[in-house]
Amino acid sequence: MIALIAQRVVQAIIVLFVVSVLAFVLSTQIGDPVASILGLQATPADRLELSARLGLDQPWPARYLTFVGSVLQGEFGVSYITQRPVAELIVERLPATFELAGVALLFSLGVGLPMGIYAAIRRGHWSADAILSLSVIGVSIPTFVIAILLIFLFSVTLGWLPSFGRGQVVQVGWWTTGLLTPSGMRSLIMPAAALAVSQVALVARLVRAEMIEVLRADYIRFARARGLKPRVIHMSLALRNTLIPVITVSGIQLGFLFAFAVVAEAVFQWPGIGLLFLQALGSTDVPVISAILLLTAVFFVAINTIVDLL
Repeated sequence: MIALIAQRVVQAIIVLFVVSVLAFVLSTQIGDPVASILGLQATPADRLELSARLGLDQPWPARYLTFVGSVLQGEFGVSYITQRPVAELIVERLPATFELAGVALLFSLGVGLPMGIYAAIRRGHWSADAILSLSVIGVSIPTFVIAILLIFLFSVTLGWLPSFGRGQVVQVGWWTTGLLTPSGMRSLIMPAAALAVSQVALVARLVRAEMIEVLRADYIRFARARGLKPRVIHMSLALRNTLIPVITVSGIQLGFLFAFAVVAEAVFQWPGIGLLFLQALGSTDVPVISAILLLTAVFFVAINTIVDLL
């Protein structure tokens, strides 16, 4: 077990090193931060002065080492646009993204599990076929299309839910949450649902496929021969073994939802990491872009490592 943990840690370090290099190189190729800050009418002297102040006049290896040094200290540098520490900006936005991804994961499991179980138990019935058809549709429709449809139905037509923003939030230590206020809860419903629809479909199809395989096992036949009730067979015996791959996929799903929440955050103007990333791209804020790319990689690697060990 210790050897396995050591192997996973070494692999994680290698992956993070490669991602840090790629994040730094990509972030330096997406535009000119000096032009974004000063505008195209700036004088050459002003451009040179700002480049020197930001360290952009240094060679790439020196800039990369500076970037890695700040990351190891948990600082990530200073934002070019806001002139605030990048770590401070990320800490402000993390609660919104974590809550959005967490609620979306709970929604996908809470809806996808019953759908998959029912589709496996009632295999061949028209209702089970309908669930499979809906799952295909759910996987096929892009998240931004689902988000727009939800806004049109529940905000524009019915007026039940707010179309943008996070609603009222409260401070719990350094964490800001909207889960403790009615406004925050109402604002979270549509972004989480839009983000979770494709995941609901994936969970339902995975649970159905795994449970059908489990129901064919010898110990299930033996349980039926003993006269156990179908509810006990399905819920106590089959479902327990079906959940093993589901737990693995759920961990990876959380990383996926964290990384790709950018689409839902952009549509709903949700003040999370994804929206911060898009704003940084628009203004060529290199330290913010690099930090978010690296943070996403760290989250994915940590989730995958934990799932492997479990």
